[in-house]
Amino acid sequence: MQALHLLALEPISETTADWNSYGFRPERATQDAVRQCFLVLSKTTSAKWILEGDIKGCFDNINHEWIINNIPMDKKILHKWLKAGYIHKRILYPTDAGTPQGGICSPTLANMTLDGLEAELKRFRLQDKVHMVRYADDFIITGNSKELLEGEVRLLVEKFLSAKGLELSPEKTNVTHVDQGFDFLGVNIRKYNGKLLIKPSKKNVKAFLDKVRNAIRSNKATKQISLIKMLNPIIRGWANYHRSVVARETFERVDSEIWRSLWRWAKRRHPEKRTVWNLVGSGRKATPSQRNGSYRPGKPLFDRRSNYALRVAFV
Repeated sequence: MQALHLLALEPISETTADWNSYGFRPERATQDAVRQCFLVLSKTTSAKWILEGDIKGCFDNINHEWIINNIPMDKKILHKWLKAGYIHKRILYPTDAGTPQGGICSPTLANMTLDGLEAELKRFRLQDKVHMVRYADDFIITGNSKELLEGEVRLLVEKFLSAKGLELSPEKTNVTHVDQGFDFLGVNIRKYNGKLLIKPSKKNVKAFLDKVRNAIRSNKATKQISLIKMLNPIIRGWANYHRSVVARETFERVDSEIWRSLWRWAKRRHPEKRTVWNLVGSGRKATPSQRNGSYRPGKPLFDRRSNYALRVAFV
């Protein structure tokens, strides 16, 4: 039922959507949002200050009355969806606010609720350099001064959200200078000596390495080929996500960290084997540095020519 209504609702939402809204929309992705950040911040004449905004419990707190009055669809069906509640451990929990839990219409309803903020920001002068980039409930707004963002812009955003039952998260809403940098959608955006560079954020890298390490630790007795098949999608997906940003140094560090984890896994699984290790199919002979255990294979784990992103075996 929701899918049928979404077929009719999505074209309407696309015609009324904010131009620089990228979350949960067809033919748009996080890379498009990051690209727009680069366009509005990379020039020498670009805005220097950024308001990092995060809406507190966006999907859970949207005012039902506002949705029913403003979303162009059957009101009775929409009311039933919003008030249906959800069941957890055989207990029915009513929903007095927010979009349907797990509903495929929920992202579209949330986007239509937040659309219009960019139009509100157009009241500022061109000299103020106010631009917005939004992905779902995460957004940034650029400005020419810290006072402008903390005063006028933030008050306007809070007023816009309050009419819909929403509010900014005080912990995650900050005003930052572009030279200090900020994290957005898994990347860090910062100017170094006047040049804007976009790199994988430290939090994102840490979360990825923790995921890989946990996968390796929880499969200590797994066969090598099974571990490879398990790790390949994780590594390949993360690397492809960051391939369009400045990530060479990060890839090299991550490559080294994963190799160390795999070395420990291999040594534990084959404690009686020699300490000479190599990549499958490399054809290299053991050197003195390899024999004493200090060898580090030069071929990276992020090898696009390989069928497998990583292939480790003992010699």
